[in-house]
Amino acid sequence: MKPRNSTQISEFLLLGLSEDPELQPLIFGHFLSMYLVTVLGNLLIILATISDSNLHTPMYFFLSNLSFVDICSTSTTVPKMLVNIQTQSKAITYTGCITQMCFFILFVGLDFFLLTVMAYDRFVAICHPLHYKVVMNHQLSVLLVLMCWILSVLNSLLQSLMVSWLSFCTHVEIPHFFCEINEVVHLACSDTFFNDMVMYFAVLLLACCPLTGILYSYSKIVSSILAISSTQGRYKAFSTCASHLSVVCLFYGTRLGVYLSSAVTQNSCCTSITSVMYCVVTPMLNPFIYSLRNKDIKRALRRY
Repeated sequence: MKPRNSTQISEFLLLGLSEDPELQPLIFGHFLSMYLVTVLGNLLIILATISDSNLHTPMYFFLSNLSFVDICSTSTTVPKMLVNIQTQSKAITYTGCITQMCFFILFVGLDFFLLTVMAYDRFVAICHPLHYKVVMNHQLSVLLVLMCWILSVLNSLLQSLMVSWLSFCTHVEIPHFFCEINEVVHLACSDTFFNDMVMYFAVLLLACCPLTGILYSYSKIVSSILAISSTQGRYKAFSTCASHLSVVCLFYGTRLGVYLSSAVTQNSCCTSITSVMYCVVTPMLNPFIYSLRNKDIKRALRRY
């Protein structure tokens, strides 16, 4: 059944984090600073892994890909927000909204899959150290990253296309600072049953399955570490995966926080504020986590 009073809209309105004019310069300054730190920090990680031959290993190959994805993910949402604040406009075109949504879903999916691949890399390195170079060869590393991209692209295209088939009424205000798919779907005045089903399936595919793989990998890693007799050996083994474990906890923890906040309260403003953690803060902190706890990265970064 076709919805009544539906029309072909040309733009959406992004309400942002606050409509208070006095807060806009403060929000602009904070987000600009975090964006520049995110881009610079992740770019340094990429340059370090490329320039230092000692970092030409699967672990750092995956890390450089994660840094690239973090730059792209943040660049998908923050620049448009900064432009809107600077021009005192809330508008984003319909095409621009669908495009932003598509790329954001793509890069979030890549984050999930890359963190899982990195967990598998640590599993092989600690549980099967003698076979590490044979198992985690360059061909397999490239293939794993390629599979991450393929799965993420397919999921992103599917969800974006399904949103583009929806009909929207005159209410086009998105209570967020970017085109978050759940908020956009809720604005539709046509049936969103299949969109909801696809989103639930995507959560299962992108969050639950990778998390299961990560938990399994670390259960084996912990068992192997506990089997090491010397304290120094245990510390050395744990230190090789401490940075990745910290990023995983931060990544999943922030998303769990957003989910719980949206479940407890129906306040969209509160949800959009908590989502800043995984959209901006997490990509910004990742380079610091890896550089502060990794001697190889710190040595390579000293060149810059």
